[in-house]
Amino acid sequence: MLKVTKFGGSSMADAGQYRKIKEIVNSDRGRRVVVVSAAGKRCKDDHKITDLLYLCHAHTQYGVDCDRIFEMITSRYIEIRDELDLKLDLETEFAELKKRLDAKAISQDELVSRGEYFSAKLMAAFLGFQFVDAVDWIKFKFDGTVDQEATYAALKKVLKGKGVVTPGFYGLMPDGNIRTFTRGGSDITGALAAAALDADVYENWTDVSGILMADPRIVDDPMVIPEVTYDELRELSYSGAQVLHEGTIFPVREKNIPLNIRNTNAPNDPGTMIRERFSGDNDPDRFITGITGKKDFTILHLSKRGMSNEVGVLRKILTVLERHGVSVDYAPNGIDSVSVVMPSAAIAPCLYTVLGEIQQEVKPDTLDVYDQIAVVAAVGRKMAFRPGISGKIFAALGQADINIRMINQGPDELNIIFGVDNKDFAHAIRVLYNSFVK
Repeated sequence: MLKVTKFGGSSMADAGQYRKIKEIVNSDRGRRVVVVSAAGKRCKDDHKITDLLYLCHAHTQYGVDCDRIFEMITSRYIEIRDELDLKLDLETEFAELKKRLDAKAISQDELVSRGEYFSAKLMAAFLGFQFVDAVDWIKFKFDGTVDQEATYAALKKVLKGKGVVTPGFYGLMPDGNIRTFTRGGSDITGALAAAALDADVYENWTDVSGILMADPRIVDDPMVIPEVTYDELRELSYSGAQVLHEGTIFPVREKNIPLNIRNTNAPNDPGTMIRERFSGDNDPDRFITGITGKKDFTILHLSKRGMSNEVGVLRKILTVLERHGVSVDYAPNGIDSVSVVMPSAAIAPCLYTVLGEIQQEVKPDTLDVYDQIAVVAAVGRKMAFRPGISGKIFAALGQADINIRMINQGPDELNIIFGVDNKDFAHAIRVLYNSFVK
């Protein structure tokens, strides 16, 4: 069995975390490919190395001295090296890096990639694994997308059979320059490695024991989701849950590779397993997989007599919003009415212009605006074809005196989405969790 393991920034924060990783890797011979992030925070008031590297670049561009910040970066990695008693000459590489930084002879992408680079160099030496630089196998196209065919072929070519450690977050452009993914991109690197090697499992190690059923800032000690499908994960992520980098899902899903979210600080916890589908049902009485949501939406609601017989009304509304660069999240409708729901921050700069254009092109009988709306989503594959689920949810909210402002549910019944006032957002999530999960 081959397991590709990715360790995030919190798992790479200091020498103590490196030791935990070594125990995890050595406990399973299948863990032969290790992807690492740059060092993260050691405590609440600490700094992520990637943030410091971005700061160094900004200082340099404006002619501001960054020596103190660069020293923080250097000392962090040297401290890890010395505490682990590793024989690596980091000083020479850091001196060369600083020289290029001072001369403005290094791009922002290459500079910030060095966090992952030095993490991987140290981890490879500590594990006794081969170091494989990400530029040797992550290949970008000129448009900035990953060339999957070339990437997969390159990794198979450089993999020599023994254990390897590779940096996440960056790769190589066709012109030879380094390019980074967006923040959190080390997750993508791990997924690409798993897909390239047709791994049996992609393990993503972080500082939580899996995906939580609700936001711990709202619900006290929420349960971990033991199993979730890729479709459910997509719904949870879109609706507000901070789960994984969005690009992580696609490479492993294409190859039908299970993705396991694990906790470096609690390695015996099974975490959350993510698959395309599950044959069994561990808890048939629990039909909600997770509860999530976001605040600060605006609803435009319009009605017009005979709208159901008029072709193109919704298209006209969406065309107006498209002209102003506003994306619609939901569009619940009635026989002679329709609502469009969008983030308030997106519609606010052009609200009155949009209203005027809709009034002119659609000529509705009424056109109303509701803001300070929160959207809550109850997600679960087990909700499908179960009678009365919506009624139970809305009854629980009604008993808690929570006014529902909008309802949206797709035919696949994978989620039930409803709008409430911003002030009721946290209360609504707690009511659902306590009623159907706890």
